[in-house]
Amino acid sequence: MHKLILIGASAGGLQALTRITSILPATLDATVLIVMHIGARRSVLPELLQKSCTLPVRHAGDSEPLLPGQVLIAPPDRHLTVTSIDGRPVAQLWHGPKENFTRPAIDPLFRSAAAAFDGHVIAVILTGYLDDGTAGLHAVKLCGGYAIVQDPQDAQVPDMPANAINQVAVDEILPLDAIGPALMALATRLKTSGSDTMPAAEERPTLPEWMEVENRYVRGEAGMEDLQRIGVPSSYTCPECNGALSKINDAVPPRYRCHTGHSFTAKILAELQDQTIETALWSALRALQEKAGMEKEMLQAASGRQNTEEEKGHLQRFEKLQADIDTLHALLVK
Repeated sequence: MHKLILIGASAGGLQALTRITSILPATLDATVLIVMHIGARRSVLPELLQKSCTLPVRHAGDSEPLLPGQVLIAPPDRHLTVTSIDGRPVAQLWHGPKENFTRPAIDPLFRSAAAAFDGHVIAVILTGYLDDGTAGLHAVKLCGGYAIVQDPQDAQVPDMPANAINQVAVDEILPLDAIGPALMALATRLKTSGSDTMPAAEERPTLPEWMEVENRYVRGEAGMEDLQRIGVPSSYTCPECNGALSKINDAVPPRYRCHTGHSFTAKILAELQDQTIETALWSALRALQEKAGMEKEMLQAASGRQNTEEEKGHLQRFEKLQADIDTLHALLVK
C-alpha cells in the first residue's frame, strides 16, 4: 500500500506548505493530505499551492478514494478524516464538533488515519499557534506511524512545533527546506513489499479506547456514555456550548471534551478562558462607564433643583464609579 502523508499547519502555513509541495515529484507514491486552519471562510489554498506544485492539488471530496500522486486539502468548515474500505484509504468529510475551537482541525485527520492505517502514515506538524495536532501526532506514534516536526527556530510561529516536540517522541525535527526531501525518501523507503492493502484486522494492534471514541465523536456517533468511558468530569465549562467538560484519561497533551463532542487541549482551553475573561472585563468597563454617565446626569439635575442631599448622593456614587473605571481600565490596558 502507498503511504499517507499528513500535514498540519496554521499561522504562517501558506509559505511553509508552498515550499514543501513545490518540490514533490509527479511520481510521488503517496497521497498528501493537508489541514490548515481556515475555518468556514472560502479558501483558495488549492489554487495557490497548485501554482508551484507538479501534483494535482484540490479540496478533498467526501468518500473519494485516496490515490497516490495527489494533494488533497481539507475544505472550509469540514473535518477531513480517513477511513478504510476493503483495506484501501478513503477520505471522509464531517461537519462534526469543532476541536481546539476550529473546523477543520488537525487532530481528527491524524487520529483517524493512524487508527485506520497505522504504520503507513507519515505525519508532519508545521508552523502555528498553540498545540492543535499534538494529540493527533501522539496517536500516529502510538499506531506505529512516522512523525516529523518543523524545527521551531525555523518556523514563522513556533508554538505548534514546539508543543509537539515537548509532548511526543517525534522521529525527526527538520528545517522547512529539509521536510520535502525527507517525505520523498520516506514514501519510497517505507513502502510495504508485496501488498497494496492493509493487514487483516486481527493482525493489527488494538487501538486505545480513547482513540476509537474520539474518532466516533467526529462522525457524530458518540455521546455521554462514551465520554464516561474515557474521561472524568471536571469543573470546567465548554466555551462552545457551555456544557460540562470531562478530562480525557492519560491524554497527551492533557485535553478536555464535552459530551456533545467539542474538544480542547488544556493549553487552548486556557487561551479561550483568557479571551472570555477579557471580554467580560471590557463589558464590565462599558457598564461602569454607562452607569457613571447616568449618575453624572442625575447629579446635574439635582444641582439645578438645589437639592443638596440628593446632589451629595449622586456625587459620591459618581466618584466611586469613576475610581472603579480608572482601576479596571488600567488593568485592561496593561
